Amino acid sequence: MTLMTDFQYPTGSGPMTVRDLEGMPDDGRRYELIDGALLVTPASGFRHQKVVYRLYGVLEAACPHEFDVLGAPFAVHDGDKTELQPDMLVGRDEDFTDKDLPAPPVLAVEVLSPSTAIYDLNLKKAVYERLGTGSYWVIDPNEPALTVFELDADGHYQQVAKAAGDEAVELERPFPVRIVPRELLGRLG
Repeated sequence: MTLMTDFQYPTGSGPMTVRDLEGMPDDGRRYELIDGALLVTPASGFRHQKVVYRLYGVLEAACPHEFDVLGAPFAVHDGDKTELQPDMLVGRDEDFTDKDLPAPPVLAVEVLSPSTAIYDLNLKKAVYERLGTGSYWVIDPNEPALTVFELDADGHYQQVAKAAGDEAVELERPFPVRIVPRELLGRLG
């Protein structure tokens, strides 16, 4: 993974913008922008993708009509210097455009991989908190485990649930859903 965070830009240049991302190659990597800094992550592996697609099925089955569930790549924008592509997101139907979500998702989900874990657990979590994303889930496909963070009254994430293996967690936000981490692995579990 490459994280370009050197804020000493050459003379005459500055932070990248969302428009700059349009020129990135279509090479299977994910290109995200956080406050003008480019975050490049490699293509996801089999186990990661298995979890994402199975989670999509669980969320889609429980999703009320006023929300939509989408998997990456789909852009979440905050101005022209931040664009994230969570592994899975839930947003209000009226907030989506054909090409992006220019409002905070109600849920952002990241599935950990060795090359992204530190960013998912720290940097991206902080950005989603700043955006006002109500729920942030982190899934470790190796354990397997789900950790759930929700915004408190002061706008800060608090861990409200954690389930591992065959433990079930019943969540109410952004809508009622039951998740069993091992079931997200299917036959790999």
